[in-house]
Amino acid sequence: MPVSPSSSSSVVALAGLALAILLASLGGSVANVGLPALAAAFRVSFQQAQWVVLAYLLLITLASVNAGRLGDQFGRRRALLAGICLFVAASAGCGAATAFWALIAGRALQGVGAALMLALSMAFVADIAPSDKVGRAMGLLGAMSAVGTALGPSLGGALIAGFGWRAMFWLMLPLGALVFALAWRALPEARGSVAERAGFDIVGSGWLALTLAAYALAVTLKLDHSRGHFGALNAVLLLVAAVGCAAFVRTESRAAAPMLNLVLLRDPALAAGLFCNALVSTVLMATLVVGPFHLARGLGLDAAGVGLAMSAGPLVAALSGVPAGRLVDRHGAETMARAGLAGIGAGALALALLPSSLGLAGYLLPLALITAAYALFQAANNTQALTGAAARQRGLVSGLLNLSRNLGLISGASLMGAVFAAASGAADIAVAAPPQVAAGTRVAFGLAAALMLAALLASARARGKAVPC
Repeated sequence: MPVSPSSSSSVVALAGLALAILLASLGGSVANVGLPALAAAFRVSFQQAQWVVLAYLLLITLASVNAGRLGDQFGRRRALLAGICLFVAASAGCGAATAFWALIAGRALQGVGAALMLALSMAFVADIAPSDKVGRAMGLLGAMSAVGTALGPSLGGALIAGFGWRAMFWLMLPLGALVFALAWRALPEARGSVAERAGFDIVGSGWLALTLAAYALAVTLKLDHSRGHFGALNAVLLLVAAVGCAAFVRTESRAAAPMLNLVLLRDPALAAGLFCNALVSTVLMATLVVGPFHLARGLGLDAAGVGLAMSAGPLVAALSGVPAGRLVDRHGAETMARAGLAGIGAGALALALLPSSLGLAGYLLPLALITAAYALFQAANNTQALTGAAARQRGLVSGLLNLSRNLGLISGASLMGAVFAAASGAADIAVAAPPQVAAGTRVAFGLAAALMLAALLASARARGKAVPC
């Protein structure tokens, strides 16, 4: 059951949770801009340097469900503080790394710490926020996630230019210390979150880790980067993921204390919410994968112009987060989730249909609609799922929300990139002509609009259930 901390303590606690989300998001985005410097410093190829980003994303994905489950078993406050400590320690290790393998190991541990911060911060909101303000709090967390994502590249670039690549990891130490202090001071131990400790489901966790790792690698490893084709290795990895998934379901259905109670996924409303969450993240990734090529090759913007235009999305999401939360509290999460899905679909359809002759405005206006609607959907979907879950299961549900989001992101990077490249008809999308880029953009965002229609249909089927999408 929710705890009832004092009003001032709740404000400090919410600030700590918001900064934890910011820190985890910043940790993911700050390294992207540093890849050239890291490749030069460690004398590795650019493809190898990309594992600095991939290791973080993979481990967040792998650890999401277990992160929430650990919070439910051993107490969310304790697990969150452990996650912050792990993230800070791993950041120090990254900053001190003298070998490339040590940097990758540090980034992987950062990802585990970030998974704990993301899953447990969301789960804590339903414990500390009044029931009529949970949507607002979720909107704030969404805004901080967008701020971290937007701030990372510019902050990382400035730190590298002024102090070298190690500075972008050292920065995490004082920020992490601040987050730890706020969480230590104000976060309560949620009643009922310390479960009966029936033991950790090692076998189930192993099968889930194998499944997620194989799937993530299958959709991120590409031998043909210009067109995004899959090869034999990708097919084998997908087969391993399918076998692992079947083994995981079989194990969990028979386990005395499963890490994931499969009964949860039989709730059509929660299942629809997770499904919608994955599809929305897939569509969002289209703006990140297709956008740079459309702006550079299709509209002729230089690198600075592309970067400035791409920052519009996170900026709109950051500004929309809190107002979106207020709308959720006022009009209900179920209604606002569907409004968000409709808005994302409308923005994607506009990008598919509007002519390239409209120029930059023809891209930025639909992008603003997509990102504002995304903020609304996230606030509504997270609020509905977590307030509808039993207190002892909020960590697990939060982990599932993060897992579905990350699976959508990595699937979207592969799917939308492949569709865009194939529809363009270009041998190499990096040097495609403007008409080819325009054709690829239309098809990719047409598919995105179709995915949002599928999400709306799934939402409609779950209408009126306990945990609607």
